[in-house]
Amino acid sequence: MALGAYIDGFEVVDRAYVGGALDWLTPFSLFCGLALIAAYALLGCTWLIMKTEGRLQQQMHDMARPLVFVLLGVTGIVSLWTPLAHAEIAQRWFSLPNLFWFMPVPLLVLLCTWALLRAVARNANYSPFLLTLTLIFLGYSGLGISLWPHIIPPSVSIWDAAAPPQSQGFILVGALFIIPFILMYTAWSYYVFRGKVREEDGYH
Repeated sequence: MALGAYIDGFEVVDRAYVGGALDWLTPFSLFCGLALIAAYALLGCTWLIMKTEGRLQQQMHDMARPLVFVLLGVTGIVSLWTPLAHAEIAQRWFSLPNLFWFMPVPLLVLLCTWALLRAVARNANYSPFLLTLTLIFLGYSGLGISLWPHIIPPSVSIWDAAAPPQSQGFILVGALFIIPFILMYTAWSYYVFRGKVREEDGYH
């Protein structure tokens, strides 16, 4: 719902929010909340396909196919609703050069959905989860193309909202120091919990 409200935009005057307390609560934001539930349901389903075996894995394979169609349906509705409700986004989608950036996204979504359905049909273990991650990445890439360069839609650009160069330099140094540690302990945690979770294992 917060994501839907973000797409709807915020009323900003003189760098201050002037909207109401419940401006975020709209039919579009409610539907975006439901759509994201569908996305994470499929993500959890395919994660269990990757991590389990036997009866539970087969149940998740059976559940994945309808969830794929649900996600494809809500994605299509959001993709139609967004330009119809927001003229500035429609202008951004269908103007050059943004059209060339955006055109591959729906084609890749369809291709990825087809590959995901085939992976589920052949009872694959790992590719359904990876393809679901790809679908979610494509959805957020479409969002980025739709809103760029506005960091606070529809009027505050990323350059208007940017911190002073000195602050950005300080944050960059900190990020360059800490990000390698984050990547290392994330990779280590995935390595420790690699493979299938079985009933005889000491953890779940």
